[in-house]
Formats: sequence, structure tokens, C-alpha cells
Amino acid sequence: MQSQIVDTAQIEQNNHQAASVDHHEAHPDHRLFGLVVFLIAEGMIFLGMFGAYLAFRSMLPVWPPTGTPELELLLPGVNTIILISSSFVMHKGDTAIKKNDVKGMRTWLAITAAMGAIFLMGQVYEYTHLEFGLTTNLFASSFYVLTGFHGLHVTIGVLAILAVLWRSRTPGHYSDHKHFGIEAAELYWHFVDVIWIILFGLLYLL
Repeated sequence: MQSQIVDTAQIEQNNHQAASVDHHEAHPDHRLFGLVVFLIAEGMIFLGMFGAYLAFRSMLPVWPPTGTPELELLLPGVNTIILISSSFVMHKGDTAIKKNDVKGMRTWLAITAAMGAIFLMGQVYEYTHLEFGLTTNLFASSFYVLTGFHGLHVTIGVLAILAVLWRSRTPGHYSDHKHFGIEAAELYWHFVDVIWIILFGLLYLL
């Protein structure tokens, strides 16, 4: 009788597991697809802003307008190196969790967040030392809008990484089979880096 009860419990457990698998197959995870769609939408916004900047540039005979102080390249150049390097650091965190190395993942993501914070501090420092303001001319307005909007995205990315680190405090929250939050933060961070490379080329090099 006891053996029959055990067999019945085992059958119910197997049926429950099979139902969970069927439910998962019937309702696939579309979160990554949703994130990609969101990033495409954000990319369209930046694309429109890049287009407007290039249109302004083509309409004026002199760009930047006469009297605009020249931008320094040293600090933005260092900032660019930091941000690009942080993408590789972030990827190492994703690689670590796929090996079930939670400690390594936390370390790499903490370094990434710190690099993002350094980038933002460098941007604030640059703002405080620029010799033109938001309303000085069309170039100045475009500069602040483009870099400020990108800075907002970097801030969101740093907060997302910190949220992942906070949630990783729960044992088993992230593993080699469950790591969407880390992948999402990494994809967003790569997006932020690519946008900055384009911005740096448009604003500082062209």
C-alpha cells in the first residue's frame, strides 16, 4: 500500500514537470525580443538626432559657428576608451555566469558599473569646463542635447547593472540556465557604447 502511494506521488510529480515544460513551450520567453525592439526604437531616436545634427552642419557655411571654442579631445578620448573597454569587461561577467561563477560575474559587473560612473563623472567635469552654454549657438545646443541624452542612457545602464548585482544576492537567482537579467544589461550596455562611438566621431572628430 505504501509503495502504491509513493508510485502515485512520483507519477503526479512527473506529470507536474511535464505540464511545466508544456506550459513553457506554449508560452516562450519573448523578453529578449522585447528588449531588442526597445533598443531599435531608441536607436531610431538617436538616428533622428544624428540626422538633425548633420542637417544643421550642412546648412551653415561654417561649422561650428564662428567664435565657438574648440573642444578638447583628451578627456573625451579617455572617456571613450573607458566606455569601450567596459563592454569587454561586461562580457566577461556574462561569460562567468554561464560557467556558474556567480562571484566572478559580480566582480566583472561591479567593475563595469564603476567604469560607467567614471565616464559620467568625466562628462560632468567636461560640462563644467566648457566655454559655451546650452544657448550659445546651434552647435552648442546640439552638443548638449546629444551628449546629455546619451549620458541619461549611460546612467540607466549603470542602474541596471547595480540592480543585477543587488538581485544576485539571492542564492540561485542567476545561474548558467537563468541569466536573462545579465544578458539584457549587457545588450543594453553594448548599445550605449555603439551610440557613443558614433557621437564621438560626429562631435569631436568631424
